[in-house]
Amino acid sequence: MTIWNTLLDGTSLRVEGNRIVSDDASADVANVRKGAVMVPLVHLKGIEAQGEEVTDFLHNLFSNDVKKLSADSAQWTSFNSPKGRMLASMLLWHADGGYRLALAADVHEGILKKLRMFVLRAKVALKDGTEDRVLLGVSSDVLAECLAKANLPVPAAPMKCGQRNGVSVIRLDAKRVVIDAPTGAMADIWSQLQAQSVAPAGTAAWNWLDVQNGIPLVTEATQDDFVAQMLNYELIGGVSFKKGCYPGQEIVARTQYLGKLKKRMYHLQGPGNTDAKVGDELFAPAFEDQAIGKLVTVAPAPNGGVEALAVLQIQAAEEGQIFLGSPAGTKLRLAALPYSLDVAQGQ
Repeated sequence: MTIWNTLLDGTSLRVEGNRIVSDDASADVANVRKGAVMVPLVHLKGIEAQGEEVTDFLHNLFSNDVKKLSADSAQWTSFNSPKGRMLASMLLWHADGGYRLALAADVHEGILKKLRMFVLRAKVALKDGTEDRVLLGVSSDVLAECLAKANLPVPAAPMKCGQRNGVSVIRLDAKRVVIDAPTGAMADIWSQLQAQSVAPAGTAAWNWLDVQNGIPLVTEATQDDFVAQMLNYELIGGVSFKKGCYPGQEIVARTQYLGKLKKRMYHLQGPGNTDAKVGDELFAPAFEDQAIGKLVTVAPAPNGGVEALAVLQIQAAEEGQIFLGSPAGTKLRLAALPYSLDVAQGQ
């Protein structure tokens, strides 16, 4: 994107495909701990949904309750296969009388095509949201003050959003927001944030923050692999068990109420020599040569090594013997998530 090439000129960052790459990714991630950062979210792409029947349309396709989403709120949601496997994880919010979605860039084109196949005669229009808009992530310990001084809306709480002059600010958690803005407005937003000592950072820094917050992103390497609960999606508010049918709903509900879940998403850490990427398989002694899971999100750790979100067999996690790539691969250790996995089925 030309806008990001221009704004990153003179920094140690550059655009490479669907990533913002740093010359020193570990140092880039370490900067997140030192102060405020802003990350061009080129690993995500948007979809705009408009029309008289758009609420019902999205409600009937996604895992969350779109009808109950208030105008100042956002929600995690998913689009699933008929077998209940997640084809995309998405952030959804109101905008311009309709909705916007943010999802992984490498599944964006395919998901947009699939969604359009459901439109038929419905009064719904779906548009590629990257044509004239861009997404920027901001993380700060003094988030509200930072946004206010940059003349941006300040959402009051996580999963709330504010809008002004065509710009949406969606608060993910205590320290992070996603800014959805017209491309022409981003240079001014960037400048205003820089004036508040918000430093540019790469995609690895945002991935690391996702890992710390236990927020998964379904990408091409993990598409159609997991039901929502395996990715802890019901724990972060991405599934409604009280709404009507949607693709895969029967499988997701059965997994919840019959208590047959054998895999969960965990936070893993690896030593400095770990070579890991999204989609790499995991192994455990009790399962011999059978893979027990897969890496979902991977980021360099601030002090070296790697951190990751991974879906794996609950039994293997309880035994604590987890190896990357093969039964003789690098041993990984479990780390804490910000929410409890000890949740009764059916709740």
